[in-house]
Amino acid sequence: MKAFVFPGQGSQFSGMGKDLYETARAKVLFEQANDILGFKITEIMFAGTAEDLKQTKVTQPAVFLHSVILAKTYPDFRPDMVAGHSLGEFSALVAAGAMDFESGLKLVSVRAKAMQKACELQPSTMAAILGLADSTVEEICAGIDGIVVPANYNCTGQLVISGSIPAVEKACEKLKAAGARRALPLPVGGAFHSPLMESARIELEEAIATTAFNTPVCPIYQNTDAKPQTDPEIIKQNLVKQLTAPVRWTQSVQNMIADGAVSFVELGPGTVLQGLIRKINSSVEAESKQSL
Repeated sequence: MKAFVFPGQGSQFSGMGKDLYETARAKVLFEQANDILGFKITEIMFAGTAEDLKQTKVTQPAVFLHSVILAKTYPDFRPDMVAGHSLGEFSALVAAGAMDFESGLKLVSVRAKAMQKACELQPSTMAAILGLADSTVEEICAGIDGIVVPANYNCTGQLVISGSIPAVEKACEKLKAAGARRALPLPVGGAFHSPLMESARIELEEAIATTAFNTPVCPIYQNTDAKPQTDPEIIKQNLVKQLTAPVRWTQSVQNMIADGAVSFVELGPGTVLQGLIRKINSSVEAESKQSL
């Protein structure tokens, strides 16, 4: 069985999508995106600087566009299952037919702007924790005064935490003392996938409530529960929860492998997810050998 996966924010690069624009189908979608967004996102994607692409209102639609257009121009695109990391979940939903292109892009634009506003309400940050068991990170975060929570379960031994700046700093100190190989602050503007995104969640929920969702052509393994979903109502509920809940990428990939995925194709800028999947797959194989 073949799984298609879609990356999130952070995978963007200057020049992304320029080669795709040469195909007729892609050109139509890019120009449609310019009209929907109300600015020439193609100019920023194709010729903008890295700094230009860091603007939240640009970054998320740009990654979404690159990913979805790759799916729509992919030869014989017939996924058995799909998943997307954070923002990538919207790309996965459009690729699998749960939403149309215009609806998906509009939601991504609302999400990006709402997240930016939430970031401006309170200084906050994220940090990558390497080399500790998830349970240890969870336990230490739970014991910190202030808001700090696990945000991205990226692969075995790599978990990102998110919250207020003082709480994240304190958690990093304690996690290093507990044996973390690295506790690395990330260059992000806010505490994504934490309670500090509540105002953005409310705004996105309103937009999702008025958006038409369909039954996808295959199951989508969603970030919030890592389970295969096809019911449009459940998909919508999980999508709303996603902004304040952790991205359970490790668990999603583990479940896709358990359900028969033998190959993963990453559609979008970069190959970050392929690297994470290799690490997750290796840990699954190691656990299987130990149980024999």
